[in-house]
Amino acid sequence: MTPMDKNDIFTGKTIDECKQKASEAFGVPVEKITFEVLEEPKRGLFGKLKSEAKVLAGYDMPPEPEPSFAEIKKEEIGRKNRVERIKKYLTNILEKMNIEAQLDIADLETGIVVNIDCNGSGAVIGRRGETLDALQYLTSLVANKDESEYIRVSLDSSGYREKRTETLVALAKKLSDKVIRTGRSTTLEPMNPYERRIIHSTVSEIEGVSSHSVGTEPYRKVVITSDNPKKHEGGRRNGGGQRNKKRSDGPRSLDLKTSFEKDYKKPKPEDDIHAGLYGKIEF
Repeated sequence: MTPMDKNDIFTGKTIDECKQKASEAFGVPVEKITFEVLEEPKRGLFGKLKSEAKVLAGYDMPPEPEPSFAEIKKEEIGRKNRVERIKKYLTNILEKMNIEAQLDIADLETGIVVNIDCNGSGAVIGRRGETLDALQYLTSLVANKDESEYIRVSLDSSGYREKRTETLVALAKKLSDKVIRTGRSTTLEPMNPYERRIIHSTVSEIEGVSSHSVGTEPYRKVVITSDNPKKHEGGRRNGGGQRNKKRSDGPRSLDLKTSFEKDYKKPKPEDDIHAGLYGKIEF
């Protein structure tokens, strides 16, 4: 039997029963499936079944129809219209911010990427990228308004995204080392889904620690925990037999939050580390 798009082994009391099971599993008529009998059913005295039949079934899925020329042109026009809307919107916003900028827009399969090239990149980026994040969020709303298909939009300026990624990777490694050494969990301050994924991805490659997200947007944060937490001694008992109140040794946190996450509604969390830059925005 040649390789098939779908193939599996089916067993039953008869060869026909095996074929029927394959038809139900693949969702196609028996006539469209190729079969190879691996074992015939065996019967003992008085016709009692000793072993079932075994059949290898294979099915070639028909190729998906290629889009028509009209459909391709319609999609191209739609993408161009989005690019123009993005360019017009950002140009207008930057002018109101008194920032002269050059917009380099790349329309890729994974989404639309915009690089804002200007002298005043600090004003575009903002504190820990809060202004850039806000612009990206609003631009995404503009690009996807009244569109049936969602497209990701990412903004960058002066290589900020790459530098921020390097900072977060270094932070995740440093905190992971501390968690391994002390056995105590560490909670970071709220981050957007993009930055949380960077932390999760980095921690996943370090032996002895793991990470998960807690809380709700926009205050969702990453917790790094030890795979082998250490047990800490409790406080001494006083004369009345009551345990002294312990000083709180809860998870320590770092100041990484941005005011943007308090002022704007963010997309629902997309913590899969294999996901894209930003998930689809939910209203």
